[in-house]
Amino acid sequence: MNNLNKVLNRVFNSQQSGLVIIILAIGFILSLFAGSHADHLTGRTVNNFLNSYTLMQTATDASFFAIMAIGATVVIISGGIDLSVGSIYALSGIAMAMFLRSAGAMPPAATLALGLAISLGVGIACGLLNGFMITGLKVHPFIITLGTMWIFRGIAFVASKAESILVPDSLTAVTKAQFLGPALYPVPMLIMLAVMILGVVYLSKTVMGRYVYAVGGNAEASRYAGLRLNRVLLGVYLISGLTAGIAAFVGTSYYGSASCADATGYELYVIASAVVGGASLTGGKGSALSAMLGAILIILIRQSIRTLHLDQNYEWIIIGCAIIVAVVMDRLNANLTARRILMESARVKEEEKEKN
Repeated sequence: MNNLNKVLNRVFNSQQSGLVIIILAIGFILSLFAGSHADHLTGRTVNNFLNSYTLMQTATDASFFAIMAIGATVVIISGGIDLSVGSIYALSGIAMAMFLRSAGAMPPAATLALGLAISLGVGIACGLLNGFMITGLKVHPFIITLGTMWIFRGIAFVASKAESILVPDSLTAVTKAQFLGPALYPVPMLIMLAVMILGVVYLSKTVMGRYVYAVGGNAEASRYAGLRLNRVLLGVYLISGLTAGIAAFVGTSYYGSASCADATGYELYVIASAVVGGASLTGGKGSALSAMLGAILIILIRQSIRTLHLDQNYEWIIIGCAIIVAVVMDRLNANLTARRILMESARVKEEEKEKN
């Protein structure tokens, strides 16, 4: 019984419990007010939101943001920021589509391997370029990634000549594989879950992950402790570029084409997902699981507006309010924690005085 209570306390006191409760609450509200329709196959009455097709599409929409949000969260934990993830997505997708088009007909396995290698390679190269400029030029990450955001998208525009480039059907066949039922495409969701698990393992179970938290918590103390800050920062921007490349491969394959306009504005959704998920913009706090839950919450907000037939312009207002509330709550929580530590320290000193 005591073990059960400990588990329940750990679950409800965890950083993710609040997000899960909010997500379930929004899902419940949508289920109540979304209405229903007759299924064209079975003729049964089906809830417009609470059905396998809508839930799978919601998970699919969230997956593209969530994969990049996990990488962006690693950057934010280190105390940095990456505004170029949307542009890396576009450039990775364009590069993959152009290379595959020039390569011509190939076996499906070779097409899949080459497309994945190109997309991930471009993403890693862009992430390393961000990291090298930030560590080498000693310029704030906001400025560097703001510049590369325009550079990467400009390269994608020039290279593609603003054309939409189709990718081979063999890629779409993989990302739209139907093995849970007709018209259900779980591959993007499964990739999102796999990236999340890898992110959790990296941040919580590896030495480099602990270094990321240390650098974000106190860079100067980390330097005096002997950590190589430049190596850590290069690593986090490489991971951010890598996740953008993964998202580009999944998204481009899923939709069947790449365009230089792809992922325009994604950086805002990605950062919003990380912040709403509890990542602190001052560094030292965040998790891959929370980033994924934050992305799902952002997508549910969009889904709510569409399902309830509200004005689409409210989407930006609600998401903006969510970001502000999340940052304010994080600050209040940090202040309360600091006050609690001071009070505990004062209590311990008082007890030591009484003993003496």
